[in-house]
Amino acid sequence: MKELRIIFMGTPDFAVASLNALVEANYNIVAVITAADKPAGRGRKLNESAVKKYALSKGLEILQPENLKNSEFLNKLESLKADLQIVVAFRMLPKQVWAMPKMGTFNLHASLLPNYRGAAPINWAIINGDTKTGVTTFFINEDIDTGAIIKQESTEISENMTAGELHDLLMNLGSKTVVETVELIQKGEINPIKQKEGIFYPAPKLNKENCRIDWNRPLKKIYNQIRGLNPYPGAWTMLQNNGQETEIKIYQGNMVIEEHDLSPGTIIVSKKQFRVAAENGFLDITDLKMAGKKRMDAISLLNGYEFHKGCNLF
Repeated sequence: MKELRIIFMGTPDFAVASLNALVEANYNIVAVITAADKPAGRGRKLNESAVKKYALSKGLEILQPENLKNSEFLNKLESLKADLQIVVAFRMLPKQVWAMPKMGTFNLHASLLPNYRGAAPINWAIINGDTKTGVTTFFINEDIDTGAIIKQESTEISENMTAGELHDLLMNLGSKTVVETVELIQKGEINPIKQKEGIFYPAPKLNKENCRIDWNRPLKKIYNQIRGLNPYPGAWTMLQNNGQETEIKIYQGNMVIEEHDLSPGTIIVSKKQFRVAAENGFLDITDLKMAGKKRMDAISLLNGYEFHKGCNLF
């Protein structure tokens, strides 16, 4: 069987696992395409993507185009004569790129498509309280995350799982699925299935607005939002204390189902407890970060911060 010439495209850690799995399986990666180096930190030092760092360690050819429609880049891509392109956590490709290889270009997406098309599938599955998700490989076409499905693998989401934990689970599941997808393509054993039509859960980009906690919502929904945004970007709220307003990010807490007549967002504190009232109970906050401070456990905050009477989260 002819050895496949593969081009891999990806940027973050999530993509590194798939690239590594392909390298470990001895596939011929003729080039890796990743994001351009970006200045980061106070010194504005150029920061290399996780995929670039890995590719350098393996001596793979690296391309970092700013513009995917640039003729010089497209000519280089053509000269590599790839049979197949694989995309994991990269960016939207123009047709000139994804249509180039004769075997096509497939993408790994961290959901069971057609649910959670979009930028943040891992987060939204948890925010919405799902108990099951998975990964999908599909052929790229003109629209985002709508191409014919090649392979899907599912996994359970446990009740207290965070987005970070699910990310790592799907990263590993995805890397195996990518290798299995390449095997099927190479053997000519694929049977791509057109995605169903209809209305499905979306996975829009996370922003300041959809990461803010609304304390008027049911406790379970608040809890799911917090774990669905942990560790990044973090669910946030405002603290009103003694006339001062401060932003707080909440990363973890425990639900206490209990009837009460307190207004949502009311804070109850003791030496060892930071409790907030919600619609049908309380959230005992255990892990948080106040603006300008480091992330800490609630007891550390309670030992050094004074909550005044009538303080609340909003």
